[in-house]
Amino acid sequence: MSTRYLVPGALVAATTRPPVAALRSFHSSRAVRGIMPDTENPAPKESEDIEHPTVPSDVSTTEYNRLADEYLEELVTKLEAEAEKRSDVDVEYSAGVLEVSIVNKGIYVLNKQPPNKQIWLSSPLSGPKRFDWVVTGESMHQKEGAGVGDWISLRDGSSLTDIIRKELGVNLEAESGEAI
Repeated sequence: MSTRYLVPGALVAATTRPPVAALRSFHSSRAVRGIMPDTENPAPKESEDIEHPTVPSDVSTTEYNRLADEYLEELVTKLEAEAEKRSDVDVEYSAGVLEVSIVNKGIYVLNKQPPNKQIWLSSPLSGPKRFDWVVTGESMHQKEGAGVGDWISLRDGSSLTDIIRKELGVNLEAESGEAI
C-alpha cells in the first residue's frame, strides 16, 4: 500500500508498513532437563560441583604462627623418622623452612609466609602452591565447634595434608581423623 504526497517541487512516495521490529517474531528457547515426553533415554542429571573454600579462616598472627609451627614440627618429626629408615631421604628444617630431598623424586620446600598467613610448598610433582588455614564444618547449619582445620589451596581446593600423604607418604591425620 502506498500513498503519494505532494511536496513542493517533488513527488514523494510514502509506504505504510509496520515497523521492522514488529515483523520479527520473538522466540526464546529454554533448556529443559529431565524426562520429556519425546525422550526415551533422558540424559543423567549433571553432578554438582564440589565447592572448595574461597576465603581463609580469620586467624590472628599468633594463632597462625602456632598452627603453622605445629604442622611443620609434626611433619619434620615424621619425615626424620622416615629418613632414619631410608637412605634416599634427607630432611633439613631451619627458621621455618623445611627442605626434603628424595633421590629420584626431587626436592620439596615448605615454608611459612607470615605476612600472608600461608604455608608455601614447592613440589617437584605438583608444583608450587600456597595454602591458607581453613576451618570447614562450622557453617550456620552445622554444630558449633565441630569444624576441622587444614591447610587448603584456595585456587584448587587441594589439601596440603593430602599432598604430603600422596607425594611423601607421610600421614598427618590425628587419631580422631582430624587434620592437625
